[in-house]
Amino acid sequence: MEPNFQTSFIPKKPIVEERTTNARPVGIFSIISIFILVAVSIASAGLFFYTGILHQKISKMEDELISDKNSFEPSKISELQLLDKRLHASSEVLAQHITVSPIFTALSAITMKSVRFTQFNYDLATDKDKKIVVKMKGIAVGYSSIALQSDLFSSKDEGKNFIDPVFSNLTLDDKGNVIFDLEFAVDPKFVDYKATLAKEI
Repeated sequence: MEPNFQTSFIPKKPIVEERTTNARPVGIFSIISIFILVAVSIASAGLFFYTGILHQKISKMEDELISDKNSFEPSKISELQLLDKRLHASSEVLAQHITVSPIFTALSAITMKSVRFTQFNYDLATDKDKKIVVKMKGIAVGYSSIALQSDLFSSKDEGKNFIDPVFSNLTLDDKGNVIFDLEFAVDPKFVDYKATLAKEI
């Protein structure tokens, strides 16, 4: 009798390859990246809310500013602005204004009795110092009077306010008097109207 073999080509156990998964260790760079991501997310959310709060505050302050502005009288504000412009313009005019009265005062103190002036003109110099140039004509009793008067103009005490005085065009008239021209410069500070006004006050 032949032996009875039971053969089956179907495996009784499923042919599945068992794979074992090895757990990868979490690296330090992964932790840092996650931390940075979380921090950036929190910062972005905080910035978004802070921006919203700022917009609310700005809007509230604008409303308060408009309310305060409306509480003033617009006509009064316009009047005060106009007054401020006029005061500013007058200050500029006053700063550039000159007065010749100090020149006359200094001339009266320095002029000899034998000398008198017949013409007086002044002009602003074109140089960088902006000196005042004074041109005068006069009559003196003799050449000696001219010489003495020139010494007084050149003196450091009496003529300190007159810069580079020059006597020229000396001629005799029919009465024997000497006719002359005189030219000198004056420091602008000496004829400054604002400074002169402050001295008088």
